[in-house]
Amino acid sequence: MSVPVLRLETDRLRLYELSAEFATDATFIFQLLNEPSFLSNIGDRGVHSLEDARAYLLKGPRPGLQDVDLGYALLPAFWGRGYAAEAAAAVLADARARLGLSRIVAITDPANQGSIRVLEKLGFGFESLVQLGPGTTVLKLFASPPAR
Repeated sequence: MSVPVLRLETDRLRLYELSAEFATDATFIFQLLNEPSFLSNIGDRGVHSLEDARAYLLKGPRPGLQDVDLGYALLPAFWGRGYAAEAAAAVLADARARLGLSRIVAITDPANQGSIRVLEKLGFGFESLVQLGPGTTVLKLFASPPAR
């Protein structure tokens, strides 16, 4: 049996690669993507069963942006502890150091003030409004500061 792949570590967090191979990952994705806050802030990803969750892990989230984008979501029990900013900062540093990425964007619902605060804390700046498809919500697009 395989073991989860540790990708990054911070003072308080260990970030593992999610895999459809692990039942616990599919269960987590099912729970997260059906959380009312996820549905209202990010949207319905059509994950309505554990099988859908496994397929989501295999296929990944939908494409829609020309740039690499940073995304994060937490279960409400973990809000307000700085985990989103800590994990995102580690991912950004890794993306720049290991992958050589200089431009990274993030999108959020304009009403999602918590997510906007995290992006601003990370140095992202508002760039434009975007719509990922006809009839979809207009989102705020933020861009990361230039790499140092």
